[in-house]
Amino acid sequence: MSQATPTNQGNQASQTSPTTVLVAVTDLFFYTKVRDALRQPDYQLEKARVQQDIIDKALAVSPGAIIFNMNDLALNAFQALEQLQADPRLKDIPTLAFANHEEVETWNRARALGVTKIVSRNEFSARTKDLVEGVLLNHVITSESREGL
Repeated sequence: MSQATPTNQGNQASQTSPTTVLVAVTDLFFYTKVRDALRQPDYQLEKARVQQDIIDKALAVSPGAIIFNMNDLALNAFQALEQLQADPRLKDIPTLAFANHEEVETWNRARALGVTKIVSRNEFSARTKDLVEGVLLNHVITSESREGL
């Protein structure tokens, strides 16, 4: 509610503070996709480099959204989602996740842990900015609809 929203609203963007997006992605290819897609002054990226960064930075910067690579070997997205859901201060932060499209169990588990939206790695690469903006603008509707469950 009090978060700055990404611009699809023209000149209002320059009058609001940037929306912080916490990126819990260590894969350089995908992190670069996020960085390039959200380059505008409307977004500020915070990168989680180690597991504890996810919760610590979420508490410190109150991100508008968190991005997870569900297949990341360095960061455990499932553990982070559990921790976010368990903390009343963090449980309402919208989350965008991506995973290998063939890993049905990963998708189901992410949804069960409350991820706002999960997409394939290919879709994430092709539509990063649109997906992030969609989660930021529509996270209540998306999370309540619990697509695919």
